[in-house]
Amino acid sequence: MSHSTYNIQWNEAQNHIKELLEYEAAPETQKPETDRVSAFQTAAVIYIKYIQVFRKLEECYYQIVHPQKRIVLKHVLDGTMGRLLELKNEMVNLEFSEYHFFDDVLSDMKLTPADIEIPVPRYFTQDNEKDIKDRMKLMAETLAKYRLDETSDKKEEIKMSLEEAIKIIQVHERARQGCLRAKFMREIRAQEEREKMLAMQGASTMDPDVASTIIQKVWKGYSQRNKTLKLREEELIFIGMQPGSDTPTHHKDSPVSKVSKREEERVLIQAQHEREYQDALVNIKEKIREAEGPDIKENMQDQIRQWFIETRDATGKFPDYPSDDEGGSAAIFKTKNGEGGEDGAEGEGGKKKGKKGKKKKGEKKEKKKKGKKKGGKGKEGGGDDEEGFKMVPSMFIPGIEEASSTYEDIWKHRDETENFQQKYDAELIKELKRGEVESEIRVQVDDLMRQELKNLKAALQKDMGKKGGKGSAKKKGGKKKDKKGGKKGKKDKDLTPDRTIESLYEELVKEGILVQYPKVKISDYMGEYSYLGTTLRQANIEPMPSLSDVRRVITEYGILPMGSQTVHETAPHVKSIMIAGPHGTGKRMLVNAICSELGANLIDLTAENICGRYPVLFKELILRNGGRLAPTLDLSSLAKISDGYTPGHIITAVKHVLTERRVQQLHRKPLTALEFVTPLARIDPIYKEEEEQFKKWYSKTPLGKKRAKLKAEEEEGEGGGKGKSAKGGKKKGKGKKKGKGKKKK
Repeated sequence: MSHSTYNIQWNEAQNHIKELLEYEAAPETQKPETDRVSAFQTAAVIYIKYIQVFRKLEECYYQIVHPQKRIVLKHVLDGTMGRLLELKNEMVNLEFSEYHFFDDVLSDMKLTPADIEIPVPRYFTQDNEKDIKDRMKLMAETLAKYRLDETSDKKEEIKMSLEEAIKIIQVHERARQGCLRAKFMREIRAQEEREKMLAMQGASTMDPDVASTIIQKVWKGYSQRNKTLKLREEELIFIGMQPGSDTPTHHKDSPVSKVSKREEERVLIQAQHEREYQDALVNIKEKIREAEGPDIKENMQDQIRQWFIETRDATGKFPDYPSDDEGGSAAIFKTKNGEGGEDGAEGEGGKKKGKKGKKKKGEKKEKKKKGKKKGGKGKEGGGDDEEGFKMVPSMFIPGIEEASSTYEDIWKHRDETENFQQKYDAELIKELKRGEVESEIRVQVDDLMRQELKNLKAALQKDMGKKGGKGSAKKKGGKKKDKKGGKKGKKDKDLTPDRTIESLYEELVKEGILVQYPKVKISDYMGEYSYLGTTLRQANIEPMPSLSDVRRVITEYGILPMGSQTVHETAPHVKSIMIAGPHGTGKRMLVNAICSELGANLIDLTAENICGRYPVLFKELILRNGGRLAPTLDLSSLAKISDGYTPGHIITAVKHVLTERRVQQLHRKPLTALEFVTPLARIDPIYKEEEEQFKKWYSKTPLGKKRAKLKAEEEEGEGGGKGKSAKGGKKKGKGKKKGKGKKKK
C-alpha cells in the first residue's frame, strides 16, 4: 500500500482516540457506577475500542517510513498499550478473574473475535534485531562447540578382528538375499494361483454389448462424480472457504507474496531513513552552531549585562548569579518575563501562603477523618455499593493527549507533496536542535558571565574600600559538604568482577541453564473463541477458558508489559506468571512464544535442571504437516470426536497419520476422518474429573477466592430478596441461621 494509505489510517486512529478521550473525560463516565455488571460493561466497551485503535496504530508504525512520524506514532502506541493494560486491571478488579468474555459486547458492537485480537508490536524485536542475532549466534556457537567436545569424549573405538567383520557383513548380505528371494517366490505363487483361477472359470460368456454397457455405466458414474467434486471445490474457492490449488499462497506472483515482499521492502526503507535522520541530527546541529551560535552567544551576553546594569541601578549593587541547579541565566529571563517575579513580596505573601497551606493541610486531615468514618459505615452497611465503582485515574492519558496534540499541530495538515519518499523534515530538526544549541551555549555563557560578574564586584569593592571574600568561601565550603554528602550510599557489590558478560553467557549455555527455544509466535497457539462465556456466567456456571482466552491473557500479562520500557515502568503488571494445565495443552509453547515475541533469553530453572476451536486446529495441523483438505475429510465429525483432547494429542494423531508415504499417496487416495480415529483412540483424553481438579485448584488461588466470595455475595443477595417476599415461618428461620453463621465467621 502507498504512504497516503497509512497516513489516512493514522488519521482515523487519531480521530478514534480523540473520541475516546472525550468519552472518558465526560461527567457521565466519571460518575461512580453502583452496579458491578454495568461498570464492567463500560470498561469492556472502552477496552475493545482501544484494541481497535491499537491494531491500526501498530500497522501504521510498522509500515510508515517517515522517521519523525514514527517517533510520534511510537509515543501514541505506547500510551495506547499502557491504557489497555490499565483497563485490563480494572476489569480484573471488577470480575476477580483473568479471563473475560465479551460475546454480548461484540454482538452489540457488531464485531467478530478477530477484530479484537491483540497484535504484538513488531518493533519489540525489530528495534533490537542486531543484538538478538548476535546473542543467538553466540549461543549456537557455544552449543556447537560443547556438543562437539561432548561427542568426542563419548566416542569409543570398537575393536574387531578382520574375520569378525567379514562374518557380520556376510550375515547381513545373506539376510538381504533371503528377503529378496522370498519376495520373488511369493509373487510367482500369486501368479500361478491367478492362472489356475482363470483356467477354472473358463472363457467369458457375456455378450459384448452388455459388457460395453456396464463399462460405460461405471465410467460415466466415475467421471460425473469427479465433475461434481470439481464444481464443489471451485465453488468453495470462489466464496473463500478453501484456498485455490492453482494459485498457492507461497507462489511468488500471488497477491499475498507480493504484499509480504512490499512490507519487507518498507522495513528496509525505514532503516535507511532512520540512519539518514540520525546523521542529519548531528549535521544540522553543527551547522546551526556554526551559523547562529556566535549571534546567540552575543545576544545572551548583552541581555545578561543589561540585567547587571538594571539590578545595580535599582539596588545599588550587583546581583548574585543563579547557580546551575537554579537554571543559570535561564532563571534570569524567567524572572524578567514575570514567571518568577513574586520573589520580592515573599515577606507578606509568603506568610499568607504558609497560613493557607496550613489550612489546606488541616482541611485534608479533616477530610481523611470523614472518609474513615464513611468507610467504617460502609463496612457495616455496605457503603462500597453506595459509593459505586469508579476507574482509577490513568497514568497514560496525559501522554496520549500530548502525542495527539503533536499530531494535530504538526502532521495532520502538513503539506508533503514534495516529500514523496517520506524522508526527514529538515525544518523540524532545526526547531528541535536550535533549542539544544542555545542550552549548550548558555552553559558556556554562564561560565563567562560569572567570571565577568566576579570581576565587576571585585572592582566595585575595591573602589568602595571593602573586602568581600567571606561569602564565596562559605559557598565553597557548602559545595564541599554537598560533595561529601553525595558520596554516601553503598554500591551493589559485583560478585563476578573478573568475568566478562560473554564468558558468563557461555558458561550458562554450557551448563544448560540458558537454553535454545523454537521460534514460534503467539498467533501460532491456535484456538477458537468462547462464544457462550457470558451466557454460562449468567447461569452461575463458571466456563473453562478457551485457547483464545489463554492467548489473550499471555499477551496482556507476559508480552506487552515487557516489550516497551515506558509501559513496563508505568503500567500495572504482574511480577510472575504460572501457566497450569493438563499435559499437551501448550504450556511450553506459550513460554517459547513469549521469548520469541520479545527476543528474550529462556532460562531453565527447573528443579531437575538445577539439581543435576478444534476444526480449525485440525485443518491448520493437517496443512502444516503436508496434508491436503479433500471433500472426503469430514472436519465437523473430527471436531466432535476430538472433544476432550488437547492440541498436543491432536498433533500426535496428525503426525501419526501423515507419514511421508501417506503424503505421497494423497493425490490418489484423499484423507478421510476415519484415519484419525484410531490414533486418537489410543490416547487418553482429558476427562471431566481432571478438569474439575484444575477448577478446584484455581478456586484456591487469591483471585479465585475473591471470585468465589463475589458469587456467594450475589447468591446471598438474591436469596435475601426472595426470603423477604416469601411467606412462611420456615424461610424466616433459615434466614436467621444464615445470620448466625455470619457472626460466627
